[in-house]
Amino acid sequence: MSVLEEILAAKRAELALLQESESRSTLRRAALDAPPARDFAGALRRADGRLAVVAEIKRRSPSKGDLAPGLDPAVVAKAYETGGAAALSVLTDQPFFGGSVEDLQSARAAVEIPALRKDFTIAETQVYESRAIGADAVLLIVAALTDDGLLTGLRELAEGIGIVVLVEAHDDAELDRALAAGASVVGVNARDLGTFGEDLGLSERLVDRIPGEVTAVAESAIRAPADAERMAEAGYDAVLVGEALVRSDDPTELVDSMSRHSVRTRR
Repeated sequence: MSVLEEILAAKRAELALLQESESRSTLRRAALDAPPARDFAGALRRADGRLAVVAEIKRRSPSKGDLAPGLDPAVVAKAYETGGAAALSVLTDQPFFGGSVEDLQSARAAVEIPALRKDFTIAETQVYESRAIGADAVLLIVAALTDDGLLTGLRELAEGIGIVVLVEAHDDAELDRALAAGASVVGVNARDLGTFGEDLGLSERLVDRIPGEVTAVAESAIRAPADAERMAEAGYDAVLVGEALVRSDDPTELVDSMSRHSVRTRR
């Protein structure tokens, strides 16, 4: 069983508990009553034409183990915002990443920038929950959603209740599915979820297949300003950076230095 399969099995068990404790109608009402979301998609298209940094709050990962288990989400979020981060990404998966809903809420309350809920969303209930807890955007991983109808349906549901969807692909076939599902924000993850190997060359190759009107986000393997510059020159509007930031002695400066690069316009 791959790591992704293990995570999804755990997520299905979590989902069953969530649906027992909170009815779909209760979560839907809470989602619809939530205050207006911040503009996550708009934040990723900087007016100055420079690279947007989506700065991630991440305590641990299945491949690297503990990264920053004792971090204070509010303090870290403020440091990112001070450095010029366009948005936050907050891991809320507990078993594999050590995150929580409280991490997202604490981080978002400390700043003015929008926040992506980074989790493994596979059902409508989770979309409603994401809106209800204050997320401004939600992640849909193409590899985790083998049914095209479900992928499209979850995107439409999220957008219908006022939050942005980042649809994540890992290869050509997944990118085709993301675009066919109507994604307006597409992430290309340089990490193979089966082997956890990384290849920024893949990110460079796929970006020109993303239409210019679709916001492109490079994910994984971005650890230094030179990596961010490489992605900006390739044509990405934004980079999502996690491990390098939570391990940095000066995350404010690292965000700032990654944000200085002009984005090549895609046609």
